[in-house]
Amino acid sequence: MRALIAAWLLASVAGSAQAETVYVRAGHLVDPEHGTVAAARVLRVDDGRVVSIAPDGALPAGARVIDWSGYTVLPGLIDMHVHLADNDETSNPAEPLLHSAMEIAYLGARNARTTLEAGFTSVHDVGCFRAFGDVELRNAIDRGDVIGPRMSAVGAYITAPGGGGEVTGFAPDVHVPDDMRAGVVTSPGEVTQKVNYLFQHGADSIKLIATGAVFAIGTVAGQQELSEDEMRAAVAVARARGSWVTAHAHGAEGIKAAIRAGVRGIEHASLIDDEGLALAKARGVYLDMDIYNGDWTDEVGRRDHYPADYMRKNTETTLAQRQAFAKAVKAGIKLTFGTDAGVYPHGLNARQFKYMVQWGMTPMQAIQAATTVSAEMLGWSKDVGALSPGHYADMIAVAGDPTTDVTVLEHVAHVLKGGELVK
Repeated sequence: MRALIAAWLLASVAGSAQAETVYVRAGHLVDPEHGTVAAARVLRVDDGRVVSIAPDGALPAGARVIDWSGYTVLPGLIDMHVHLADNDETSNPAEPLLHSAMEIAYLGARNARTTLEAGFTSVHDVGCFRAFGDVELRNAIDRGDVIGPRMSAVGAYITAPGGGGEVTGFAPDVHVPDDMRAGVVTSPGEVTQKVNYLFQHGADSIKLIATGAVFAIGTVAGQQELSEDEMRAAVAVARARGSWVTAHAHGAEGIKAAIRAGVRGIEHASLIDDEGLALAKARGVYLDMDIYNGDWTDEVGRRDHYPADYMRKNTETTLAQRQAFAKAVKAGIKLTFGTDAGVYPHGLNARQFKYMVQWGMTPMQAIQAATTVSAEMLGWSKDVGALSPGHYADMIAVAGDPTTDVTVLEHVAHVLKGGELVK
């Protein structure tokens, strides 16, 4: 009798754990792995992952069906440069000091949902001023407490004192909270210590502030702030832990030092020179160039009276960055899709696609930058960035054909994450 009861219990548990099956009808299906578009496809999803793709046809009686036959379907998009767990950019350089950690948590939850509903089902969150706000947001999403994209988080910025990763622009006798200075370093030894600390507390990868920043009073965007030895120390720790490093770098010398130090990617790369482009190509380094938000900053900064220091540096970097982007496209350098969302409102991420096409990419190349190429940089290619069998059922539906008019990605009609409809 006990054996029969045990067998019945086992069968009951197995039955409840069986994969839920969902069928998604796609009017057209964009395949960024092969650079093709197919008509009338049906994707079978079991337990949140794609298991098959076939021409549309009869489905099993009683099947759960998501009918997107009137739409073009793509893999969920990936933004490699967002700041979800922070306040939005304003004209006040000391704005981060006006928000508590509790408020930032709520803002992060709002930003996460907005980003997901815009079609970005995975993001690389490259830092917040309050250490580990991004890590805790990622954990809350993973637990199901918060609706948002899959997140890769860095924990805090590794930055020089008073550098591009610090809050600046306040009176000298103001005390900055310790959690806003968790990644401040002055030597390779301190880099080793702080990077280990970040990994011990949940960081997925590391973000270095190699040069000054546009949105930091008192820093020079093109000036190198971390030494090559300091950056090399960060890379060594990350590699020992099976992880990787990306570097915020506008200036040419800082970019080259970061590449020589072994970083996987360069954020911004605004003032990269031909030598830096060649080095990135030779080393297989990814460039993550946020070529949209310069226009947003110019328009809104003038309207809202951003500091003159911000506006001058934005002017110095915007056109140069776009020209460098065009060179990188022609050179065949690996280019990801990263927007710096947070500098401008979350949810507008897809506005960058048009700029990528204007500056040299085909629409399919821009889509690949936001899917397969970004997934590769994250090390998540087996899970996201495509819809071939085995990948998460992260997908979006848009009206129209993004391979002929990439701006349709600015208006995502529906979003699926892990087989669950979120929009």
